[in-house]
Amino acid sequence: MKKILAIAILLLSITSCEDFKKGYEEGKKAAEENAVIKVDTLPEITLHKLDGGSIMANNLNLFAQGDTYKGESKQLADAFFIIKHPKGNLLWDTGLPEMLVGKDPYTPEGGAFTISRKDSIKTQLAQIGMTTSDIDMIAFSHIHFDHTGAANNFPDAKWLVQFEEYSFANGEEIKGNTFYDPSSFSKLTNVEKLTGDKDVFGDGTVVIKSMPGHTPGHQVLFLKLKNNGPTLLSGDIYHFEKNRENQIVPQFNYDIPETEKSIKDFEAFAKANNAKVIIQHDAEDFANTPSKLN
Repeated sequence: MKKILAIAILLLSITSCEDFKKGYEEGKKAAEENAVIKVDTLPEITLHKLDGGSIMANNLNLFAQGDTYKGESKQLADAFFIIKHPKGNLLWDTGLPEMLVGKDPYTPEGGAFTISRKDSIKTQLAQIGMTTSDIDMIAFSHIHFDHTGAANNFPDAKWLVQFEEYSFANGEEIKGNTFYDPSSFSKLTNVEKLTGDKDVFGDGTVVIKSMPGHTPGHQVLFLKLKNNGPTLLSGDIYHFEKNRENQIVPQFNYDIPETEKSIKDFEAFAKANNAKVIIQHDAEDFANTPSKLN
């Protein structure tokens, strides 16, 4: 009797293992099929890289605390982007002031930066077959003057802005601060105030992520591109690769502890999504990023 019972248990065990294996294989196959379906059904979106000017950081130590970069200078880019989606077109940042176009490089009082801009936003739009009227929405990573310089070309676009950033832009604290030029975005009157992350088109392919600290309502942009894969546009959470490697926080940030938290959140999100990071001010990143990604 014991022998019969042992054989029965063995048979049940083998059957259970086979059922488990079969279920595992079926589950794995279904997951793989679902993954393929999810990728194949992603809407066609295209990322266009545009040139918002050039910034020579004559005093690189501003981009750190203490004497990290004392005596150093560095050439920075000023990238901005257009995201084309079947449901509309989003403009992410706009570069330096357009009054610089056609002028010699300009060094503001204090000498910390020398800035220049070769081309207008309208000219660059024309090069990719677009006009200002094709832009449905505009979002700045933040409202420092080197990101809002051409914004008034889009008075009909909906401005997607964090509530804290909008409040700061219209408050007393911004007045007289040379990092900002509210007049450069004064024509943006169609405003959608955000309180955190925003899935722009409702399908997870273009997501604004709230990452405050550099300014009160700083944000970054996450994209799901079919060929390039998950992609993160950094805004100014970092300015160049060494900043990222050492997680250095600029001394001129609005809120340094909040920036440190956002950096941790940014890196955790990038890792979880296996995202490629484009540092918008990094000259090497700018040079190595194709003018068109999808």
